[in-house]
Amino acid sequence: MSNIQLSTIALTLLDPLLFLGCSILLVAISLTALVVAAFPAIQDLSRAARSAEKLFDRLDRELPPTLEAIRLAGLELSDLSDEMSQGVQSATAVAQQVDLSLTQVKKQAGNVQTNTRSVWVGVKAAWRTWQDRG
Repeated sequence: MSNIQLSTIALTLLDPLLFLGCSILLVAISLTALVVAAFPAIQDLSRAARSAEKLFDRLDRELPPTLEAIRLAGLELSDLSDEMSQGVQSATAVAQQVDLSLTQVKKQAGNVQTNTRSVWVGVKAAWRTWQDRG
């Protein structure tokens, strides 16, 4: 066999191994490039996770007192609303009493006017009678 034929046979036998080795090398290079490219993104994700953890810890500390303050403010507003309602009812009752009192004062003023007229008529009649006798 000639030298060319042997190298062709050796190349054909080595071809699958050569392609397999090249493929493995390309996969390794690709994975390395992927890891190198993803490393900054992974670091950013790590920083974001730490920031989120700090935020959640802060919310865990500050949210319950804030919610309690909001609940207490709601209770105070409810109490103020009840007091305002009672105040309005009291003001309505006072207004009704004032209206009733004014009505009574008007009646009494009318009675006083009638009584005053009657007294005046009586005084006039007495004066005429006294002058007629005198």
